[in-house]
Amino acid sequence: MTVVTIPDPGIVVLVGAAGSGKSTLAARHFDADEILSSDAFRASIAGDERDQRATRAAFRAMDRALERRLAAGQLTVIDATNVTRRDRRSWLLAARRHAMPLVAIVLDLPAHTVLAQDAGRQRVVGPDVVGRHLDRLRRTVDLDELRNEGFDLVITLRSPAEVQALDIRRRSTHPSESTAESLAKDG
Repeated sequence: MTVVTIPDPGIVVLVGAAGSGKSTLAARHFDADEILSSDAFRASIAGDERDQRATRAAFRAMDRALERRLAAGQLTVIDATNVTRRDRRSWLLAARRHAMPLVAIVLDLPAHTVLAQDAGRQRVVGPDVVGRHLDRLRRTVDLDELRNEGFDLVITLRSPAEVQALDIRRRSTHPSESTAESLAKDG
C-alpha cells in the first residue's frame, strides 16, 4: 500500500490518457461532489459526454465551479486528461489566485493497459486518441513539466497495481499556512 497525504483544501489534478482510469480513481478516493469531471460537464451541456463540440463550454463551466469551490475553501478534484501544459493552465492559475496547494496524480500506465481499458469501457475513444494522449503524457512526464509548472506535489502511478495500492489521506491546512509549510509537515 502506498499512503499519500494531500492538503485539504487544495486542487487535485488528475493527469492521464483517456481510458487510464482517472474517473475510477477519483470515485474511489473522493466524494462525488468534490469531483469536477469534463465528461460530466459535457453531458450536462450537450446531453452526451462524448460530444467534443461541448468541450469549450464544459471547461468554462468547470472553471466557474472551481472558483466557487476554492472561494468556499473546498478540496476539488479535476477529472480531465490534463496531458498538456495548456490543459492545466487554468487550474494552476486558480490555485495561485486562491493560494491553494496544487497536487497532480499522474496515471502513467503502460500503453497496452490503457488501450485495453479504453476498449472495455462504455465511451471508447479509440487507439488514435489514446495514442496522442500517451505521447503528450510521455513528454509531460519526461520533461518534469508538472513540477516546473508549479505543482506542489506530483504522484506518479505507473502500473495498475500501484493504482490499486494507492491510499489517499488528507491533512487539513490552515488558510494562513503556506503551501510549502503544509507539505513540509507531511514530509
